[in-house]
Amino acid sequence: MSERDASAAGLPAQDAADHQPDQTAQRDAAPEKTLLEQMGGVGGLAYSAVPIVVFVLVSSFTSLMPAIWSAIGVAIGIAIFRMVRKEPLQPAISGVLGVAVCSFIAYRSGDAKGFFLLGIWTSLIYGGVFLVSVLARWPLVGVAWSALNGLGFSWRKQRRALRGYDLATLAWTVVFAAKYVVQQWLYDSDQTGWLAFARIAMGYPLTGLALIVTVWAVRRAAKVAEQEKAEAREAGTLDSKPSMG
Repeated sequence: MSERDASAAGLPAQDAADHQPDQTAQRDAAPEKTLLEQMGGVGGLAYSAVPIVVFVLVSSFTSLMPAIWSAIGVAIGIAIFRMVRKEPLQPAISGVLGVAVCSFIAYRSGDAKGFFLLGIWTSLIYGGVFLVSVLARWPLVGVAWSALNGLGFSWRKQRRALRGYDLATLAWTVVFAAKYVVQQWLYDSDQTGWLAFARIAMGYPLTGLALIVTVWAVRRAAKVAEQEKAEAREAGTLDSKPSMG
């Protein structure tokens, strides 16, 4: 905020200078906060692992049906707990539906490892979609971020911003590809316990790395957009000055 803008807003120049870093910090923190919120927060990532652990443990000591009902019951309990705490409703409902669908597949297949089949094939599909979006020059990370925040798609004309979103989208492609390859191999090897371990262990570290690249891409695109706006304003100011001929 300039001194002139500060005066127009009724702020002393020193207060405006002190206020500017706060605005910058808030803007820089926005990508991390928004991305975590859309994924259900840190707690949402942890909650999603609980039904998986319960399913594998119960199926190891008893049989398939008790494991299915235990996992569904725990998922419902977590959803109720989150609603009582007034946490976002959508991740809680999605968690229950996800466990229910995975349980249904396990029931239809008659094998505990079927519980992980949906996640395996979902990883393959997601990885393919992310890769195709890069090849089509509509990187999905940029599209999703712009659509969710109403930012428009002018970044597609900015080479550096587009490259950043390409790299972020490719990072998610690698994450989904790694999940599919490892978990499909464990599925074919009938390693249900290791499937659960891989599902949880690969989820947090790989997702964290992809989020880091995504936040970097979002910040890069925002910085490029600000630079181009500043250059456009400067060019407009120069053009509006009368010639000294």
